[in-house]
Amino acid sequence: MGTNGSTMLEPLRQGLPPIDPAAVSSSASCALPPRYEAVRGARKFTQSTLTQWDLHERFDDVALVVSELVTNALRHALPADAPHEDGQAPSVRLHLMRWTSRLVCAVRDPSQESPEARQGDEDFAAESGRGLFLVDSFSDGWGWHPLAGTLQGKVVWALFRIGPE
Repeated sequence: MGTNGSTMLEPLRQGLPPIDPAAVSSSASCALPPRYEAVRGARKFTQSTLTQWDLHERFDDVALVVSELVTNALRHALPADAPHEDGQAPSVRLHLMRWTSRLVCAVRDPSQESPEARQGDEDFAAESGRGLFLVDSFSDGWGWHPLAGTLQGKVVWALFRIGPE
């Protein structure tokens, strides 16, 4: 491709998904351990939640995006020397939220860094770029925002259209 990929992959900078949080009809979340097995756990959680919500036909796309978001959080947001609060490792948390015609999956992590492909390190650029490209391709929009208040870190989210507009 001749165009610069980074402009295409700019997330929606306004932060929160363009949905009224008060109108959410169902939501579920789970804490994920700071290990790579968490990706499998996140997929299982996503599968059981979407089945419960009768959205199992969307599982493949949503699970792929969830896997990428969780992998990115584990790879980039949990440095080995991260400070542990109360003896606990900083957590990554997966949230699934459903509205009448939208599904949002959001991954919270303790890093303040924006989820962009890194330019300097070839390996990181290839991995992050590919992950964000998949998120961009399989979802109907994505973005991120820093956490407010006493919570440290950020939330990276992806939105899926699921029903009649």
